[in-house]
Amino acid sequence: MNIKQTIIMTTAAAAGLLGATGIASADQVTVKSGDTLAAIAQAHNTTVENLASINDIKNIHMIYAGDVLETEGQATAVAAAPAQAAVQAPVQQAAAPVAPAVQQAPAQVAAPKQAAAPAVAAAPAQQAAAPAASGSTYAQFIANGGTDAMWNTIVRPESGGNPNAVSPNGYRGLGQTKEGWGTGSVAQQTKGMVNYATSRYGSVSNAISFRQANGWW
Repeated sequence: MNIKQTIIMTTAAAAGLLGATGIASADQVTVKSGDTLAAIAQAHNTTVENLASINDIKNIHMIYAGDVLETEGQATAVAAAPAQAAVQAPVQQAAAPVAPAVQQAPAQVAAPKQAAAPAVAAAPAQQAAAPAASGSTYAQFIANGGTDAMWNTIVRPESGGNPNAVSPNGYRGLGQTKEGWGTGSVAQQTKGMVNYATSRYGSVSNAISFRQANGWW
């Protein structure tokens, strides 16, 4: 009789423990290599601003492979479940070299420079000098077929005007691409951007409009 009572009490205690561990109901998505915040927002029928707000993202152009983003609402029940909190912690501290980030995204370990000096962080020097100096990146961009609107709408938001910029996801150059025209001289990159804009969107002006509407191109 005592053995049966012990089994019943143990089962009840286990059920109570399981009932106490709630799981957040908010939708989530794990960032993959090549993803942008704008693409994730479009896929989940929301906006870049909403994703940035609910995930406390300071720079909408810098997200990391392996991050887990909330796409709707806020998961307030996570605090009651220690195991789940441990998995979500790297999303809140993506910039810190903590152990969970190494487990979720080895690519971040392979690119330590993003924590010390992100490629985009070096851009202001280019922006400050670009429009004025003869022979500057801006001057070369214009001389090789680029336009002022393309520079201000696509180049500056994507790379800060730095032809050597490399994002954490491996996108390179003035226009931030993984194609061949993401490297090389400013002239080569400019011509590659113009060809890409024309072939994909029909014209440079259409590419500019798409970038303005979606936050990526």
